Amino acid sequence: MLDHVSIGVRDTDASKRFYDAALQPLGYSCLSQSPGSLGYGAEAVELWVNEAARPVPADTSSGLHFCVAAPTRASVDAFHAAALRKGGKDNGQPGLRAAYGDNYYAAFVIDPDGYRLEAYCGKAE
Repeated sequence: MLDHVSIGVRDTDASKRFYDAALQPLGYSCLSQSPGSLGYGAEAVELWVNEAARPVPADTSSGLHFCVAAPTRASVDAFHAAALRKGGKDNGQPGLRAAYGDNYYAAFVIDPDGYRLEAYCGKAE
């Protein structure tokens, strides 16, 4: 349904360090870069990270979060660890979420601008 998502950030240099590290274990990389703009995906850009004068304020009660597909449970673990090393905050340790399904393995982090991200793998391992 969605072709891509764009988010506004205060500092694309800080965001690049974070997203490069967090998304690499999931098989995604920065495919496009220009001043103030980063594009992430596997084969095509699906997530744009753009410098903005007024990024959306962080609001943990908004319900807004982005879930990124992970190929394995180990990649979910690596996503979480890398995100925390590069300025992210823990918002849910890697693990099974039985309330969401038998094989729902996910981890949750908050990026340097307050966006909530989830990495999810639905494979039984």
